Amino acid sequence: MARPMKSTFFRTLFGAVAAVSISLPIVSNPVSALEGITAQKESSHQLIAQAPSPSVSPVLLYNKVWRIINDSFYEKSFGGQDFSRWEHHYDTKIKTKDDAYKAIETMLASLGDPYTRFLNPDAFTDERNQISAHLYGVGIQLAMSEQKKIVVISPIAGSPAATAGVLPGDEIIEVDGEMVAGQPLDSVVKKIRGPIDTKVSLTMLRDGKRVIVPLKRAEINIKAVTKAIILPGNIGYIRLDSFISLKAPEELKDALTKVEKADALILDLRSNPGGLLDNSVQIANMFLKGGVIVSTVDSSGHKASTIARGTPIIEKPVITLINGSSASASEILSAALKDNNRSVLVGEKSFGKGLVQAIQKLDDGSGMNFSIAKYLTAGGKDIHKLGIEPNVKIAVVPEDYKKGLGPWWIDPTFKRFNREPTDGYDLQLLRAINETRNELNKAKGLPAEPFKEDEVRKQILTKLGVPIDAKKAASQASTSK
Repeated sequence: MARPMKSTFFRTLFGAVAAVSISLPIVSNPVSALEGITAQKESSHQLIAQAPSPSVSPVLLYNKVWRIINDSFYEKSFGGQDFSRWEHHYDTKIKTKDDAYKAIETMLASLGDPYTRFLNPDAFTDERNQISAHLYGVGIQLAMSEQKKIVVISPIAGSPAATAGVLPGDEIIEVDGEMVAGQPLDSVVKKIRGPIDTKVSLTMLRDGKRVIVPLKRAEINIKAVTKAIILPGNIGYIRLDSFISLKAPEELKDALTKVEKADALILDLRSNPGGLLDNSVQIANMFLKGGVIVSTVDSSGHKASTIARGTPIIEKPVITLINGSSASASEILSAALKDNNRSVLVGEKSFGKGLVQAIQKLDDGSGMNFSIAKYLTAGGKDIHKLGIEPNVKIAVVPEDYKKGLGPWWIDPTFKRFNREPTDGYDLQLLRAINETRNELNKAKGLPAEPFKEDEVRKQILTKLGVPIDAKKAASQASTSK
Protein backbone atom coordinates (compact mmCIF):
# COMPACT_ATOMS: atom_id res chain seq x y z
CA MET A 1 0.00 0.00 0.00
CA ALA A 2 1.03 3.64 -0.29
CA ARG A 3 3.40 4.82 2.42
CA PRO A 4 1.61 6.26 5.45
CA MET A 5 1.64 9.97 6.10
CA LYS A 6 2.43 11.57 9.43
CA SER A 7 -1.11 12.86 9.73
CA THR A 8 -4.03 10.51 10.17
CA PHE A 9 -6.08 9.97 7.04
CA PHE A 10 -8.39 7.46 5.41
CA ARG A 11 -7.18 5.58 2.33
CA THR A 12 -9.95 6.16 -0.13
CA LEU A 13 -11.27 5.70 -3.62
CA PHE A 14 -13.45 8.60 -4.66
CA GLY A 15 -15.31 8.48 -7.90
CA ALA A 16 -17.41 10.50 -10.27
CA VAL A 17 -20.69 8.68 -10.59
CA ALA A 18 -23.63 11.03 -10.93
CA ALA A 19 -26.46 10.23 -8.54
CA VAL A 20 -30.12 10.82 -9.37
CA SER A 21 -31.46 10.24 -5.88
CA ILE A 22 -29.99 11.11 -2.55
CA SER A 23 -30.62 10.05 0.98
CA LEU A 24 -30.96 12.96 3.33
CA PRO A 25 -28.72 14.41 4.49
CA ILE A 26 -26.23 12.96 2.01
CA VAL A 27 -25.66 15.06 -1.09
CA SER A 28 -24.18 13.49 -4.19
CA ASN A 29 -22.93 15.23 -7.32
CA PRO A 30 -20.80 14.24 -10.32
CA VAL A 31 -17.51 14.62 -8.45
CA SER A 32 -18.41 13.82 -4.86
CA ALA A 33 -20.09 10.44 -4.92
CA LEU A 34 -18.03 8.25 -2.63
CA GLU A 35 -16.59 5.19 -4.28
CA GLY A 36 -14.36 3.22 -2.08
CA ILE A 37 -12.91 4.42 1.14
CA THR A 38 -10.37 2.39 3.04
CA ALA A 39 -9.25 3.28 6.52
CA GLN A 40 -5.58 2.85 7.29
CA LYS A 41 -4.69 0.23 9.87
CA GLU A 42 -3.03 2.94 11.96
CA SER A 43 -6.33 4.78 12.36
CA SER A 44 -8.29 1.69 13.41
CA HIS A 45 -10.96 2.53 10.84
CA GLN A 46 -11.77 5.79 12.60
CA LEU A 47 -11.05 9.40 11.81
CA ILE A 48 -9.08 10.79 14.73
CA ALA A 49 -10.70 14.18 15.12
CA GLN A 50 -8.68 16.86 16.81
CA ALA A 51 -10.51 19.86 18.20
CA PRO A 52 -10.64 22.57 15.53
CA SER A 53 -8.37 25.47 16.38
CA PRO A 54 -10.11 28.87 16.28
CA SER A 55 -6.80 30.59 15.55
CA VAL A 56 -5.56 28.62 12.56
CA SER A 57 -3.55 30.85 10.28
CA PRO A 58 -5.07 30.91 6.76
CA VAL A 59 -1.58 31.02 5.23
CA LEU A 60 -0.41 28.04 7.29
CA LEU A 61 -3.56 26.13 6.31
CA TYR A 62 -2.76 26.69 2.64
CA ASN A 63 0.90 25.76 3.14
CA LYS A 64 -0.04 22.52 4.88
CA VAL A 65 -2.19 21.47 1.93
CA TRP A 66 0.64 22.26 -0.47
CA ARG A 67 3.08 20.11 1.54
CA ILE A 68 0.67 17.18 1.71
CA ILE A 69 0.08 17.20 -2.04
CA ASN A 70 3.76 17.73 -2.81
CA ASP A 71 4.72 14.76 -0.63
CA SER A 72 1.93 12.30 -1.39
CA PHE A 73 0.10 12.97 -4.69
CA TYR A 74 0.14 9.80 -6.76
CA GLU A 75 1.42 11.43 -9.95
CA LYS A 76 4.76 13.19 -9.59
CA SER A 77 4.23 15.18 -12.77
CA PHE A 78 1.37 16.89 -10.89
CA GLY A 79 -0.75 17.10 -14.01
CA GLY A 80 2.15 18.31 -16.15
CA GLN A 81 3.31 21.28 -14.09
CA ASP A 82 6.01 22.43 -11.70
CA PHE A 83 4.02 22.14 -8.50
CA SER A 84 6.57 24.21 -6.57
CA ARG A 85 5.11 27.29 -8.25
CA TRP A 86 2.15 27.05 -5.89
CA GLU A 87 4.15 26.96 -2.65
CA HIS A 88 4.37 30.75 -2.17
CA HIS A 89 1.93 31.78 -4.90
CA TYR A 90 -0.57 33.32 -2.48
CA ASP A 91 1.67 34.35 0.43
CA THR A 92 0.70 38.03 0.26
CA LYS A 93 -2.86 37.47 -0.95
CA ILE A 94 -4.33 35.20 1.72
CA LYS A 95 -5.86 37.29 4.50
CA THR A 96 -8.91 35.29 5.59
CA LYS A 97 -10.00 31.69 5.85
CA ASP A 98 -12.20 32.15 2.78
CA ASP A 99 -9.12 33.40 0.89
CA ALA A 100 -7.29 30.23 1.91
CA TYR A 101 -10.17 28.01 0.84
CA LYS A 102 -10.34 29.62 -2.61
CA ALA A 103 -6.56 29.40 -3.02
CA ILE A 104 -6.55 25.73 -2.02
CA GLU A 105 -9.38 24.95 -4.44
CA THR A 106 -7.50 26.68 -7.27
CA MET A 107 -4.26 24.86 -6.47
CA LEU A 108 -5.97 21.46 -6.33
CA ALA A 109 -7.88 22.14 -9.56
CA SER A 110 -4.54 22.67 -11.33
CA LEU A 111 -3.77 18.96 -10.84
CA GLY A 112 -6.50 18.02 -13.30
CA ASP A 113 -7.71 15.23 -10.98
CA PRO A 114 -11.47 15.34 -10.27
CA TYR A 115 -10.96 13.10 -7.23
CA THR A 116 -8.62 15.55 -5.48
CA ARG A 117 -10.78 18.22 -3.92
CA PHE A 118 -11.16 20.50 -0.93
CA LEU A 119 -13.97 20.08 1.62
CA ASN A 120 -15.13 22.95 3.80
CA PRO A 121 -15.95 22.04 7.42
CA ASP A 122 -19.62 21.26 6.67
CA ALA A 123 -18.76 19.08 3.68
CA PHE A 124 -16.06 17.29 5.64
CA THR A 125 -18.50 16.58 8.48
CA ASP A 126 -21.02 15.21 5.97
CA GLU A 127 -18.39 12.90 4.55
CA ARG A 128 -17.35 11.65 7.98
CA ASN A 129 -21.02 11.04 8.84
CA GLN A 130 -21.47 8.94 5.72
CA ILE A 131 -18.56 6.76 6.77
CA SER A 132 -19.93 6.32 10.29
CA ALA A 133 -23.39 5.56 8.81
CA HIS A 134 -25.01 7.77 11.42
CA LEU A 135 -26.62 10.78 9.79
CA TYR A 136 -29.08 13.35 11.05
CA GLY A 137 -32.19 14.43 9.23
CA VAL A 138 -35.71 13.24 8.50
CA GLY A 139 -34.91 10.14 6.43
CA ILE A 140 -36.08 10.76 2.88
CA GLN A 141 -34.63 9.67 -0.45
CA LEU A 142 -35.13 12.58 -2.82
CA ALA A 143 -34.68 13.21 -6.51
CA MET A 144 -35.25 16.03 -8.97
CA SER A 145 -37.55 15.13 -11.83
CA GLU A 146 -37.11 16.24 -15.43
CA GLN A 147 -39.66 18.96 -14.63
CA LYS A 148 -37.30 20.22 -11.85
CA LYS A 149 -39.66 19.06 -9.12
CA ILE A 150 -38.29 17.77 -5.79
CA VAL A 151 -39.88 14.35 -5.44
CA VAL A 152 -39.78 11.81 -2.61
CA ILE A 153 -38.48 8.49 -3.89
CA SER A 154 -39.09 6.77 -0.57
CA PRO A 155 -38.85 7.39 3.15
CA ILE A 156 -36.23 5.35 5.00
CA ALA A 157 -37.82 2.67 7.17
CA GLY A 158 -38.16 3.75 10.79
CA SER A 159 -37.27 7.37 10.04
CA PRO A 160 -39.29 10.42 11.15
CA ALA A 161 -40.53 10.82 7.58
CA ALA A 162 -41.77 7.22 7.41
CA THR A 163 -43.45 7.51 10.82
CA ALA A 164 -45.15 10.77 9.83
CA GLY A 165 -46.61 9.22 6.68
CA VAL A 166 -44.46 10.78 3.97
CA LEU A 167 -45.14 8.78 0.81
CA PRO A 168 -43.22 7.94 -2.38
CA GLY A 169 -44.23 10.41 -5.06
CA ASP A 170 -44.88 13.32 -2.71
CA GLU A 171 -43.60 16.57 -4.22
CA ILE A 172 -41.93 18.96 -1.78
CA ILE A 173 -42.96 22.54 -2.53
CA GLU A 174 -42.09 24.33 0.75
CA VAL A 175 -39.63 23.87 3.60
CA ASP A 176 -40.62 25.77 6.75
CA GLY A 177 -42.99 27.85 4.66
CA GLU A 178 -40.34 28.82 2.09
CA MET A 179 -41.02 27.91 -1.55
CA VAL A 180 -38.30 25.70 -3.03
CA ALA A 181 -39.32 25.83 -6.69
CA GLY A 182 -36.28 26.42 -8.91
CA GLN A 183 -33.75 25.68 -6.18
CA PRO A 184 -31.02 23.07 -6.69
CA LEU A 185 -31.56 19.71 -5.04
CA ASP A 186 -28.62 20.10 -2.66
CA SER A 187 -29.96 23.48 -1.48
CA VAL A 188 -33.30 21.90 -0.60
CA VAL A 189 -31.49 19.10 1.20
CA LYS A 190 -29.58 21.60 3.34
CA LYS A 191 -32.85 23.27 4.34
CA ILE A 192 -34.42 19.98 5.40
CA ARG A 193 -31.52 18.49 7.33
CA GLY A 194 -30.32 19.81 10.66
CA PRO A 195 -29.33 18.95 14.23
CA ILE A 196 -31.00 16.07 16.02
CA ASP A 197 -34.31 16.86 17.81
CA THR A 198 -34.86 20.11 15.90
CA LYS A 199 -38.04 20.58 13.89
CA VAL A 200 -38.78 21.18 10.23
CA SER A 201 -42.07 21.47 8.35
CA LEU A 202 -42.52 20.13 4.82
CA THR A 203 -45.35 21.22 2.55
CA MET A 204 -45.99 18.67 -0.19
CA LEU A 205 -48.30 18.10 -3.10
CA ARG A 206 -50.03 14.72 -2.99
CA ASP A 207 -52.62 13.93 -5.62
CA GLY A 208 -52.93 17.64 -6.29
CA LYS A 209 -53.59 18.55 -2.65
CA ARG A 210 -51.32 20.41 -0.23
CA VAL A 211 -50.18 18.32 2.72
CA ILE A 212 -48.20 19.84 5.59
CA VAL A 213 -46.05 17.39 7.54
CA PRO A 214 -44.23 18.57 10.70
CA LEU A 215 -41.12 16.50 11.43
CA LYS A 216 -38.52 16.24 14.19
CA ARG A 217 -35.04 15.45 12.95
CA ALA A 218 -33.37 12.33 14.29
CA GLU A 219 -30.39 10.06 13.77
CA ILE A 220 -30.82 8.05 10.56
CA ASN A 221 -29.16 4.68 10.12
CA ILE A 222 -28.07 4.36 6.51
CA LYS A 223 -28.00 0.79 5.24
CA ALA A 224 -25.38 -0.53 2.85
CA VAL A 225 -27.47 -3.62 2.07
CA THR A 226 -30.91 -2.51 0.93
CA LYS A 227 -32.39 -5.88 -0.06
CA ALA A 228 -31.72 -9.50 0.84
CA ILE A 229 -34.35 -12.02 -0.29
CA ILE A 230 -34.74 -15.40 -1.95
CA LEU A 231 -36.19 -15.14 -5.46
CA PRO A 232 -38.42 -17.78 -7.07
CA GLY A 233 -36.34 -20.78 -8.06
CA ASN A 234 -34.47 -20.63 -4.74
CA ILE A 235 -32.00 -18.00 -5.92
CA GLY A 236 -30.62 -15.62 -3.31
CA TYR A 237 -30.53 -11.92 -4.14
CA ILE A 238 -28.57 -9.20 -2.31
CA ARG A 239 -28.52 -5.55 -3.31
CA LEU A 240 -25.35 -3.87 -1.97
CA ASP A 241 -25.98 -0.17 -2.32
CA SER A 242 -22.58 1.18 -1.29
CA PHE A 243 -19.29 0.45 0.47
CA ILE A 244 -19.28 3.76 2.33
CA SER A 245 -20.34 2.69 5.80
CA LEU A 246 -17.91 0.90 8.08
CA LYS A 247 -20.81 -1.45 8.80
CA ALA A 248 -21.09 -2.68 5.19
CA PRO A 249 -19.18 -5.97 5.70
CA GLU A 250 -21.24 -6.78 8.79
CA GLU A 251 -24.46 -6.02 6.91
CA LEU A 252 -23.46 -8.21 3.98
CA LYS A 253 -22.51 -11.05 6.30
CA ASP A 254 -25.96 -10.82 7.90
CA ALA A 255 -27.57 -10.71 4.45
CA LEU A 256 -25.73 -13.87 3.41
CA THR A 257 -27.20 -15.58 6.46
CA LYS A 258 -30.70 -14.56 5.34
CA VAL A 259 -30.23 -16.25 1.95
CA GLU A 260 -28.06 -19.17 3.08
CA LYS A 261 -30.69 -21.75 2.08
CA ALA A 262 -30.67 -20.57 -1.55
CA ASP A 263 -28.93 -22.68 -4.19
CA ALA A 264 -27.03 -19.71 -5.64
CA LEU A 265 -26.64 -15.96 -5.19
CA ILE A 266 -27.04 -12.84 -7.30
CA LEU A 267 -24.96 -9.96 -5.91
CA ASP A 268 -26.26 -6.68 -7.31
CA LEU A 269 -23.61 -3.94 -7.51
CA ARG A 270 -25.35 -1.85 -10.15
CA SER A 271 -25.13 1.91 -9.53
CA ASN A 272 -22.99 1.23 -6.46
CA PRO A 273 -20.49 4.13 -6.43
CA GLY A 274 -18.19 2.43 -3.94
CA GLY A 275 -17.05 3.44 -0.48
CA LEU A 276 -14.38 2.07 1.84
CA LEU A 277 -11.68 0.18 -0.01
CA ASP A 278 -11.14 -1.98 3.06
CA ASN A 279 -14.81 -2.96 2.84
CA SER A 280 -14.31 -4.32 -0.67
CA VAL A 281 -11.38 -6.40 0.61
CA GLN A 282 -13.33 -7.74 3.57
CA ILE A 283 -16.30 -8.62 1.39
CA ALA A 284 -14.11 -10.25 -1.27
CA ASN A 285 -12.74 -12.49 1.49
CA MET A 286 -16.29 -13.73 2.10
CA PHE A 287 -16.26 -15.30 -1.38
CA LEU A 288 -12.66 -16.18 -2.24
CA LYS A 289 -10.53 -19.17 -1.22
CA GLY A 290 -7.37 -17.42 -2.40
CA GLY A 291 -5.86 -15.21 -5.06
CA VAL A 292 -5.17 -11.50 -5.38
CA ILE A 293 -8.00 -9.16 -4.44
CA VAL A 294 -6.40 -5.84 -5.44
CA SER A 295 -2.98 -4.23 -5.87
CA THR A 296 -1.95 -0.61 -5.34
CA VAL A 297 0.88 1.32 -6.98
CA ASP A 298 2.06 4.53 -5.30
CA SER A 299 3.89 7.53 -6.72
CA SER A 300 7.28 5.83 -6.34
CA GLY A 301 6.08 2.82 -8.34
CA HIS A 302 5.92 0.52 -5.31
CA LYS A 303 3.32 -2.22 -5.83
CA ALA A 304 1.58 -3.98 -2.96
CA SER A 305 -1.00 -6.76 -3.38
CA THR A 306 -3.75 -7.85 -1.04
CA ILE A 307 -4.30 -11.62 -1.04
CA ALA A 308 -7.53 -13.38 -0.04
CA ARG A 309 -7.34 -15.12 3.34
CA GLY A 310 -8.79 -18.37 1.98
CA THR A 311 -11.70 -18.73 4.41
CA PRO A 312 -14.86 -17.91 2.42
CA ILE A 313 -18.24 -18.05 4.12
CA ILE A 314 -20.13 -18.78 0.89
CA GLU A 315 -19.10 -21.28 -1.78
CA LYS A 316 -22.29 -21.49 -3.83
CA PRO A 317 -22.45 -20.14 -7.40
CA VAL A 318 -22.44 -16.34 -7.57
CA ILE A 319 -23.58 -14.03 -10.35
CA THR A 320 -22.62 -10.35 -10.02
CA LEU A 321 -24.57 -7.53 -11.63
CA ILE A 322 -22.72 -4.36 -12.69
CA ASN A 323 -23.45 -1.32 -14.85
CA GLY A 324 -21.89 1.95 -15.93
CA SER A 325 -22.37 3.45 -12.48
CA SER A 326 -20.64 0.60 -10.64
CA ALA A 327 -17.39 2.24 -9.61
CA SER A 328 -14.20 1.96 -7.63
CA ALA A 329 -14.76 -0.37 -4.65
CA SER A 330 -17.52 -2.04 -6.69
CA GLU A 331 -15.03 -2.57 -9.49
CA ILE A 332 -12.42 -3.97 -7.11
CA LEU A 333 -14.87 -6.55 -5.78
CA SER A 334 -16.40 -7.50 -9.13
CA ALA A 335 -12.95 -7.80 -10.77
CA ALA A 336 -11.68 -9.91 -7.86
CA LEU A 337 -14.62 -12.27 -8.26
CA LYS A 338 -14.30 -12.39 -12.05
CA ASP A 339 -10.50 -12.74 -12.27
CA ASN A 340 -10.45 -15.48 -9.64
CA ASN A 341 -13.18 -17.37 -11.56
CA ARG A 342 -15.53 -17.00 -8.62
CA SER A 343 -18.37 -15.17 -10.35
CA VAL A 344 -19.82 -14.43 -13.76
CA LEU A 345 -20.37 -10.69 -14.29
CA VAL A 346 -23.64 -9.71 -15.97
CA GLY A 347 -24.70 -6.28 -17.21
CA GLU A 348 -22.74 -3.36 -18.65
CA LYS A 349 -19.16 -2.12 -18.57
CA SER A 350 -18.36 -0.53 -15.22
CA PHE A 351 -17.48 3.13 -14.65
CA GLY A 352 -13.69 2.90 -14.73
CA LYS A 353 -12.25 4.57 -11.66
CA GLY A 354 -8.86 3.27 -10.57
CA LEU A 355 -7.35 5.81 -8.19
CA VAL A 356 -6.91 5.60 -4.44
CA GLN A 357 -7.58 8.68 -2.34
CA ALA A 358 -6.87 9.76 1.21
CA ILE A 359 -9.26 11.78 3.33
CA GLN A 360 -7.23 14.34 5.27
CA LYS A 361 -8.64 16.35 8.16
CA LEU A 362 -7.20 19.86 8.38
CA ASP A 363 -6.65 21.94 11.49
CA ASP A 364 -9.74 24.14 11.17
CA GLY A 365 -12.21 21.28 10.67
CA SER A 366 -12.09 21.37 6.89
CA GLY A 367 -10.46 18.60 4.89
CA MET A 368 -9.57 17.29 1.48
CA ASN A 369 -9.57 14.15 -0.61
CA PHE A 370 -6.47 13.56 -2.68
CA SER A 371 -5.22 10.75 -4.91
CA ILE A 372 -2.27 8.88 -3.43
CA ALA A 373 -2.05 5.76 -5.62
CA LYS A 374 -3.61 3.88 -8.48
CA TYR A 375 -4.99 0.40 -8.07
CA LEU A 376 -4.85 -2.65 -10.29
CA THR A 377 -7.54 -5.30 -10.42
CA ALA A 378 -6.97 -8.88 -9.27
CA GLY A 379 -5.83 -9.70 -12.82
CA GLY A 380 -3.28 -6.86 -12.80
CA LYS A 381 -5.26 -4.50 -15.05
CA ASP A 382 -5.39 -0.74 -14.76
CA ILE A 383 -9.07 -0.02 -15.40
CA HIS A 384 -8.95 3.75 -14.86
CA LYS A 385 -11.19 5.39 -17.47
CA LEU A 386 -11.62 1.94 -19.07
CA GLY A 387 -13.94 0.02 -16.78
CA ILE A 388 -14.52 -3.72 -16.44
CA GLU A 389 -16.26 -5.68 -19.16
CA PRO A 390 -18.92 -8.14 -17.95
CA ASN A 391 -18.85 -11.77 -19.05
CA VAL A 392 -22.44 -11.45 -20.20
CA LYS A 393 -23.43 -8.10 -21.68
CA ILE A 394 -26.95 -6.78 -21.50
CA ALA A 395 -27.48 -3.05 -21.76
CA VAL A 396 -30.38 -0.82 -20.83
CA VAL A 397 -30.55 2.53 -22.60
CA PRO A 398 -32.26 5.71 -21.30
CA GLU A 399 -35.41 4.85 -23.19
CA ASP A 400 -35.51 1.47 -21.42
CA TYR A 401 -35.41 3.21 -18.06
CA LYS A 402 -38.38 5.36 -19.02
CA LYS A 403 -40.34 2.30 -20.13
CA GLY A 404 -39.61 0.46 -16.89
CA LEU A 405 -36.99 -2.10 -17.96
CA GLY A 406 -34.18 -0.68 -15.83
CA PRO A 407 -33.00 -1.70 -12.35
CA TRP A 408 -35.99 -2.34 -10.10
CA TRP A 409 -35.27 0.55 -7.71
CA ILE A 410 -34.95 3.23 -10.44
CA ASP A 411 -37.87 4.97 -12.10
CA PRO A 412 -37.09 8.27 -13.87
CA THR A 413 -40.79 8.69 -14.69
CA PHE A 414 -41.66 8.91 -10.97
CA LYS A 415 -44.72 6.72 -11.52
CA ARG A 416 -43.76 3.29 -10.18
CA PHE A 417 -42.60 3.70 -6.59
CA ASN A 418 -43.32 0.22 -5.24
CA ARG A 419 -41.16 -1.95 -7.45
CA GLU A 420 -39.47 -5.08 -6.15
CA PRO A 421 -36.81 -7.40 -7.60
CA THR A 422 -39.57 -10.00 -7.95
CA ASP A 423 -41.78 -7.90 -10.23
CA GLY A 424 -40.27 -9.33 -13.41
CA TYR A 425 -39.61 -5.97 -15.13
CA ASP A 426 -35.87 -5.61 -14.46
CA LEU A 427 -34.29 -6.81 -17.72
CA GLN A 428 -30.74 -7.16 -16.40
CA LEU A 429 -31.86 -8.97 -13.28
CA LEU A 430 -33.86 -11.40 -15.44
CA ARG A 431 -30.70 -12.06 -17.45
CA ALA A 432 -28.76 -12.64 -14.22
CA ILE A 433 -31.42 -15.08 -13.03
CA ASN A 434 -31.11 -16.94 -16.34
CA GLU A 435 -27.32 -17.08 -15.97
CA THR A 436 -27.67 -18.32 -12.40
CA ARG A 437 -29.88 -21.17 -13.57
CA ASN A 438 -27.33 -22.02 -16.24
CA GLU A 439 -24.56 -22.18 -13.63
CA LEU A 440 -26.68 -24.57 -11.58
CA ASN A 441 -27.51 -26.60 -14.69
CA LYS A 442 -23.83 -26.79 -15.60
CA ALA A 443 -23.07 -28.33 -12.21
CA LYS A 444 -25.75 -30.95 -12.87
CA GLY A 445 -24.57 -31.67 -16.40
CA LEU A 446 -27.71 -30.12 -17.91
CA PRO A 447 -27.83 -27.88 -21.00
CA ALA A 448 -27.97 -24.10 -20.71
CA GLU A 449 -31.27 -22.28 -21.06
CA PRO A 450 -31.12 -19.62 -23.81
CA PHE A 451 -32.09 -16.05 -22.94
CA LYS A 452 -34.12 -14.58 -25.79
CA GLU A 453 -33.76 -10.92 -25.01
CA ASP A 454 -36.09 -9.57 -27.69
CA GLU A 455 -38.89 -11.85 -26.53
CA VAL A 456 -38.30 -10.98 -22.88
CA ARG A 457 -38.42 -7.28 -23.73
CA LYS A 458 -41.74 -7.71 -25.51
CA GLN A 459 -43.19 -9.66 -22.57
CA ILE A 460 -42.17 -6.97 -20.08
CA LEU A 461 -43.50 -4.13 -22.21
CA THR A 462 -46.77 -5.99 -22.69
CA LYS A 463 -47.16 -6.39 -18.93
CA LEU A 464 -46.36 -2.70 -18.45
CA GLY A 465 -48.80 -1.68 -21.16
CA VAL A 466 -46.09 0.05 -23.21
CA PRO A 467 -46.52 0.16 -27.01
CA ILE A 468 -43.92 -2.01 -28.72
CA ASP A 469 -41.91 -0.92 -31.74
CA ALA A 470 -40.85 -4.32 -33.07
CA LYS A 471 -37.99 -3.02 -35.23
CA LYS A 472 -36.58 -0.87 -32.43
CA ALA A 473 -36.85 -3.69 -29.89
CA ALA A 474 -35.02 -6.06 -32.22
CA SER A 475 -32.31 -3.48 -32.86
CA GLN A 476 -31.81 -2.89 -29.13
CA ALA A 477 -31.60 -6.60 -28.49
CA SER A 478 -28.99 -7.19 -31.18
CA THR A 479 -26.76 -4.32 -30.06
CA SER A 480 -26.75 -5.37 -26.40
CA LYS A 481 -25.66 -8.98 -26.96
